[in-house]
Amino acid sequence: MAQIVAPKGANRKKTIVGRGYGSKGRCCGRGNNGQNARSGGGVRPGFEGGQMPLYRRVARRGFSNYPFKKEYVAISLSILDEAFEDGAVVSDESLRDAFILRGVGREAKILANGEVTKRLVVDGVKTSAQAAEKIKAAGGEVR
Repeated sequence: MAQIVAPKGANRKKTIVGRGYGSKGRCCGRGNNGQNARSGGGVRPGFEGGQMPLYRRVARRGFSNYPFKKEYVAISLSILDEAFEDGAVVSDESLRDAFILRGVGREAKILANGEVTKRLVVDGVKTSAQAAEKIKAAGGEVR
């Protein structure tokens, strides 16, 4: 019966430092003295040796709305016509169930590309004015 063996290179011995020249001796791989060679030594990220750090030199002005940005997925009327039955309710949940709208934090906007032949009820989904007209003309409604 074959034994399960770890692949070559998976298990490595711990490096023992500061125990003579045969190991990582003398400076233990930390270079020759200085702040980073001391125990507890080192500098914070972004420290530039006393020079004004870049993150403080570069001006930051104004407000960025990037973290709160809403990302809309454009959905054509022709896609809705293929995916939904006559009289179906098109909502955020139904779009996700039909795998038309994917991704967390994304919202849909229905655009007037193509034609709609079925009577669809659009509920709580952003819709362009032209798309709303086409949906109403086909006998549907936009809430």
